[in-house]
Amino acid sequence: MSIKTVETILQEMLDAVSNTYQKTEGFPTWDLLKAAALGLKKLWDKAFEVEKLLNVDNLEGTVLERFVYQRKGLTRKAATYAKGYITILTGDGTINKGDLFSTSGNVQFMSTETKEVTAGSVVAVQAVISGAAGNVAAETITEMPVTLAGIAKVINMEAMEGGYEAETDNSFRKRYYEVLREPATSGNIYHYKQWAKEISGVGEAKVFPLWQGDNTVQVIIVDSDGLVPGHDLINQVQEYIDPGQGGTGEGAAPIGAYCTVTAATPLNIIVSADIILRGAAELETVRQAIAINIAAYLKEIAFKSSWVSVGKIGDVLINTEGVEDYNNLIVNGGTVRVAIPEKSVAVLSEVDVNDITE
Repeated sequence: MSIKTVETILQEMLDAVSNTYQKTEGFPTWDLLKAAALGLKKLWDKAFEVEKLLNVDNLEGTVLERFVYQRKGLTRKAATYAKGYITILTGDGTINKGDLFSTSGNVQFMSTETKEVTAGSVVAVQAVISGAAGNVAAETITEMPVTLAGIAKVINMEAMEGGYEAETDNSFRKRYYEVLREPATSGNIYHYKQWAKEISGVGEAKVFPLWQGDNTVQVIIVDSDGLVPGHDLINQVQEYIDPGQGGTGEGAAPIGAYCTVTAATPLNIIVSADIILRGAAELETVRQAIAINIAAYLKEIAFKSSWVSVGKIGDVLINTEGVEDYNNLIVNGGTVRVAIPEKSVAVLSEVDVNDITE
């Protein structure tokens, strides 16, 4: 439907009137049709909006959510909270549910349990704010925003994990199309894939039927960043599909189907190249940008491609801001595409770039 203005609508109506009538401005025919054109423009605008709403590709936010839910019962995956444990290094006393701990950068976590503690005790915590910001590294949670009686020093021995952003419009729309194009029914392969991807934090899934004999199914997942998922996410998917791998039908899977959920095996990708910097670009800034862009490419191909393309990585380099040109691009020690095993996901391990700017 092409865009129309009052003027184009008026002209179309004037053209439909016989030339035996005076149709110039100021005469009754023109005046009456101009008034009608103003009303028709409002109706046309409404029709245009209705037509747009019939195409899921035009929809965003809550309008998209309503459209998809009404047709397929799918809901957007919510953001999740990073979780883990802190260890009491010095002191003893009581940690109450809701007590706060934080990193030096003020990423806050709260206790999810109440317990008596001494030096060496561990306490379960959860990020206060949902999303990836809570996925902090080991040994970074060292502060207590509010003094806790008897507790002097704390630390997280391991990284916090499991914080994922809410599903984006594009991801949600893509999942809707998958449901349309891959009909899930009676516990078929598409059903297991759909079940896995309903869990917040799951990006892609592969299903392997009969992997250990009759009535066995393996579901391999990557997280929404295209990376190897943590144990918590694996357990969530397992409990949703087949709790305890019992085949009892207490989860989404039918009775007698023994499902095992596992993480994809990481295939580390090491990239090196010589680059010519553009303008006043700094090498380390450019290296970080290259790493981010390569990681985005690897996320895009997770469970979609059976190899990592050296040519595509070359495109990433040349299209990264600050890079004028490059040569001697090496990926995993070679210059040919790198095969990704069936149950693996390519994960960026290292980016080494050398400045050869003259």
